[in-house]
Amino acid sequence: MTALEELSAAKAWLVDDSLRALDLCRTHDGVIVDVGSGNGAPGIPLAHALPSREFVLIDANHRKCAFLERWLPANARVVCGRVERQQCDWAGVTLAKALAPPAVAAEWCLPLVRPGGIAVLWVGPSAEEERVAATATKLAARLVSARDGLIVLAKEGPTPAGFPRREGAARRRPLA
Repeated sequence: MTALEELSAAKAWLVDDSLRALDLCRTHDGVIVDVGSGNGAPGIPLAHALPSREFVLIDANHRKCAFLERWLPANARVVCGRVERQQCDWAGVTLAKALAPPAVAAEWCLPLVRPGGIAVLWVGPSAEEERVAATATKLAARLVSARDGLIVLAKEGPTPAGFPRREGAARRRPLA
């Protein structure tokens, strides 16, 4: 296999992996937010697959934001900044892939989700579901499912006072 063929196969895998959340995104109304968007997966493939939905891709790295701007479909926009600085309770769905350990990713994503919405986390086989569930409980959410490398958290109430915490707090002092 040539290097170009390997690159094409890797890109196809990224798209397929991103689209695993397609049905979850379809079943929840509102803005879909990709937190820590980086290379654009899963946000850009899902935005192309759901052209009638609004997408926001958030990343704190200006170079990555510039990259994302070049590949955005018309229904998506980039917010270049820290997720902890975003307002609470406005997204229908948040997505996080390769962002941080799952419990930290949950703490960053759930404050953005409005009650009735969901957070979807791509996780590896060693994900500590108990820690993610404990974090979710502290943020007015619950663990709905954890299978096939996806953890789904349902937001049940408004974000409690004090969240999101200051920049870096989730990594330094995880909730669970």
